[in-house]
Amino acid sequence: MLSPKMISDENPQNIRIKFRKVGMLRYISHLDLQRTFAKVIVRSGIPAWYTKGFNPHAKLVFALPLSIGTQSECELLDIRLSRYMSCDEVKERLNSVLTDELSVIDVYEPESKFQDIGYAKYEINIVTNGASDDMADNIRALFSKKPILMFKHTKSGEKEIDIAPLIDTLNVSYDGECDLIRLSATLSATSENYLSPEMLITAMKDSLEILSTDIMSENYTIMRTALYLADGKTEFK
Repeated sequence: MLSPKMISDENPQNIRIKFRKVGMLRYISHLDLQRTFAKVIVRSGIPAWYTKGFNPHAKLVFALPLSIGTQSECELLDIRLSRYMSCDEVKERLNSVLTDELSVIDVYEPESKFQDIGYAKYEINIVTNGASDDMADNIRALFSKKPILMFKHTKSGEKEIDIAPLIDTLNVSYDGECDLIRLSATLSATSENYLSPEMLITAMKDSLEILSTDIMSENYTIMRTALYLADGKTEFK
């Protein structure tokens, strides 16, 4: 770790920003998020380190970009600073120009590389006709079987994969008070074996016809709540 006096353009300070992206902001794309943070960093007065050359820009590295429509309480962004600034001040400055739906939770010096992320945890709420304890049992049965074959879009086209080994934990329950199905799932999040929570939704639609009756009254939400190392238990930082 560099001392404050050693930090400069040649020896930038590396910091990690943990932030939330919720509410209506779940509908902005990853490219829009990049543009937003580029402007936020300028407005906040943070001494970001800029690349050299004809088109200088702050180097922003995000972990596991979200699909449009997915919310998160654990988004991560790595940036470099050209002069020392405390993590507390970085957090305060950023939040002064951000909103509640896009706000910084923590700022710290990174302990791991993004490549070390092994799993991501999601909370999924499903409002669908016929939601019940029986439906929750059917969902458990669906994801308990092996294999679970599905088609995944890749750069070379559609590929059939077995998603069963990519599901670390999956808990399903029926919330009678709110009349919805709740899923809590920990899914593989490595670059080689990334499982989108949308695949779980697709599997339920195809096999159980969930969310297939009335698009005006049925809906679902996905919230990413945690990131873990390869053991699926140790929180990624």
